[in-house]
Amino acid sequence: MQATVRSFDQATRSGTVFLDDGAVLPFGTAAFDAGPLRLLRSGQRVNLGMRDGEITYITLSTFPVPEAFTS
Repeated sequence: MQATVRSFDQATRSGTVFLDDGAVLPFGTAAFDAGPLRLLRSGQRVNLGMRDGEITYITLSTFPVPEAFTS
């Protein structure tokens, strides 16, 4: 699933994204730390790994999401 970064707090390594339907979803430190990124900027396109309606993995849209993080 793809989304756009809405906010990112570099201190907590968590933030929020806009889904393509306009819904806002939060992601926590664990989801950010699971991926290869060092930071995010508002407006960046990202790929998400989701499980039970929660973001479990976040990375840039050009990177694939590992199967372990997809449901």
